[in-house]
Amino acid sequence: MGVTPLALMLALMIATSAGCSLGTDDTTGTTEPEGPLIIPPLPTSTTSSLMAEGPVAPAPGVLASVPLPTGPPPGAAASPPTPTAAPAPTAPPPPAASATRAPGGTTLPTRPSWLGTRVLALRPDGFGEMPPTPPELADRRFATIDFLAPPTNDTFVASIVEVPPEVVARSSWRDDCPVGLAELRYVTVSFHGFDGLFHTGELLVNADAAEGFVEVFRRLHEARFPIEEMRVVTADEIDAPPTGDGNNTSAFACRPATGATNWSQHAYGRAIDVNPFINPYLKGDIVLPELASVYLDRADVRPGMIVAGDVVTTAFADIGWAWGGNWNSLKDWQHFSANGR
Repeated sequence: MGVTPLALMLALMIATSAGCSLGTDDTTGTTEPEGPLIIPPLPTSTTSSLMAEGPVAPAPGVLASVPLPTGPPPGAAASPPTPTAAPAPTAPPPPAASATRAPGGTTLPTRPSWLGTRVLALRPDGFGEMPPTPPELADRRFATIDFLAPPTNDTFVASIVEVPPEVVARSSWRDDCPVGLAELRYVTVSFHGFDGLFHTGELLVNADAAEGFVEVFRRLHEARFPIEEMRVVTADEIDAPPTGDGNNTSAFACRPATGATNWSQHAYGRAIDVNPFINPYLKGDIVLPELASVYLDRADVRPGMIVAGDVVTTAFADIGWAWGGNWNSLKDWQHFSANGR
C-alpha cells in the first residue's frame, strides 16, 4: 500500500523535532541556548573600583603604556590568550583553577573571579556592611595586573612629568578640586609585586611631593616590599558602591576626608594609601575596606603589611610624612600624609 501525504507529513515533523534538541538540558528539558562568554569585571571597591575603559595614555618620559586588559583578573603574571586563540603579550590571563607559582616556586593564592563585583549592602551610616573576611582574601598575595608596561629588568625606574591630558581625563580631578592641575605631577615608579616580578605603577601627587615619592618607592623597591596594584583613581571609583575588597595603592583622589565634609589630604595630592586592604582603616566598628577585618590583627605580620619601624614607615618619615598607624582616636595603617592628617 502507498504512503499517504498525511503519513509523510507526520514523519517529517517527527524527524525535524528530533533534529532540534541541541542546547536542551536532558535532566530538566529546559532550553539553554549557547551565549557569549561572560568576562568578570576588574576589581572595584571604595578605594579601588572600576578601571577606566580605553588604553593608558603615554606621557613624555613615562614608560610605554599598554592597553587596559579586557579579560578577567589573573591568577598569574604570564601573558594570556586573546579572545581568539592567538597569544596576546600584554593582556592578563583568566584566573586559574588552582593556586599559581611565582618565580622561585612560591605558591600564590588564586585571585577570585568575583573580586570587585559583589556590591555590599549599606549600613545606616552609608558604609558597606562589614562581614568576616572571605577565606580567599585572608592571605592576600595576588599576582599584579599590568596596566602599564612593566620594566625590562630589576633596576628601579621612575619619572616625573606634568599631568598629561589623557591621564587627567581618566582621573578624579575636576575644576572644583582644591588643587589645580599645574600643582600636580604624574609620577611613575617601578615596584615589586607579590608575584616576585617588577611592575610599573602610576600616581598623581602634589608637585612638592613628587621627588620625595620617588625616593620612598626607590627604597621600597630595593627592599622588595610587595605591592599589589598602583594606578590613578578614577571619578567613577569614588562614587561607586562599595565592594570592600580593593587594594589599590593611590595618592590623589578628589574627595572629602572619610566620614567628614572637608577635603581629604588626598584631594591635595599630599596623602597616599599603601596596600589598603592589607593595611585597613579602623574607627570604632568601621573597617575600610569593609572585608579586610582579618588584617586588624597587626601582630600577625604578613607580606605587604606596614608595621612601626619598617622600611615603609621609615622611608616616609625621612621625607617628613606621618603615618596613620600612629594615631590614637583611630588607626589608618594604609595612610601617610604630609601634614599628619
